[in-house]
Amino acid sequence: VQLVESGGGLVQAGGSVRLSCAASERTFARYAGVWFRQAPGKEREFVSAISWRSFTYYADFVKGRSTISTDNAKNTMYLQLDSLKPEDTAVYYCAASRAAGKVSPLDVSYWGQGTQVTVSS
Repeated sequence: VQLVESGGGLVQAGGSVRLSCAASERTFARYAGVWFRQAPGKEREFVSAISWRSFTYYADFVKGRSTISTDNAKNTMYLQLDSLKPEDTAVYYCAASRAAGKVSPLDVSYWGQGTQVTVSS
């Protein structure tokens, strides 16, 4: 399984970004799709997940301003982030996991290479 993220970049505070994660096969029909992020000097942290049954989970710091979704016909997962804050600046990683819910990085089976999101104040 290969996962390739795209959609990151430089965004002003209050703006939005839509991240995409393209999978090499029907990954999100068999695994939960997960987004993590890692800021400089910090540990990688859970952001959001979507199960193969489309149950969704969000970290408290993005709840209410983010939406995770999948398009199984395109083997792609998305993360829409709105009302961005400078503290959202991080490398965002796409992942696939057999675990459900707010998974740990230790539960991840496959990782993407990451995409940088930088929020300017």
